Amino acid sequence: MTLAINDVAPDFEAATTEGKINFHNWIGDSWAVLFSHPKDFTPVCTTELGYMAKIKPEFDRRNVKIIGLSVDPLDRHSGWANDIKETQGYAPNYPMIADIDYNVSKLYGMLPAPVSGDPLQRTPADNQTVRNVFVVGPDKKIKLILIYPMTTGRNFDEVLRVIDSLQLTARHKVSTPVNWKQGEDVIIAGSVSDDEAKQKYPEGWHAPKPYIRIVPQPKG
Repeated sequence: MTLAINDVAPDFEAATTEGKINFHNWIGDSWAVLFSHPKDFTPVCTTELGYMAKIKPEFDRRNVKIIGLSVDPLDRHSGWANDIKETQGYAPNYPMIADIDYNVSKLYGMLPAPVSGDPLQRTPADNQTVRNVFVVGPDKKIKLILIYPMTTGRNFDEVLRVIDSLQLTARHKVSTPVNWKQGEDVIIAGSVSDDEAKQKYPEGWHAPKPYIRIVPQPKG
């Protein structure tokens, strides 16, 4: 299954380290980040899970829930959490899905449909496509998809930056320019006419070209 931005995120029920969940119900009125791992006790993912736990307050502040996924069973997740705490200083403080039947991985196009069998017999290389990040909005639609290779750790600071942009542009008719960060100038969306923009921004805007209308970040 190939998913795209603005598709409805596939709903599912799954066992997690914090109990059984229904994904859409679990999201509720929040935003969500679903990020996957090829296998427990893998080195790069160990660093990622620890860092995500460290910066979880930043996601909380943005009303974003975090959930991880591995195809290994729950008891393996528990043992891995101890290693993550020991080596990274933080244990996962968010649920981890035990996708032992590969259902979620297949729903999200992270493993091919024919995959089957005992997940403990699979190697990280077998699961290398299970290394994605999905940001899902309160409307349960996919807002961002990131896919990483096995050897490159993910940048979760970038995920936070994109969420700031997604939440801002959901509230206001603006776009964010290259390398934008919270508090910096934004661009009036192309769908907004100059007449409409004058009502919203009576002090005007900076326009190096007519199609690039730069204004301070809107409040609220």
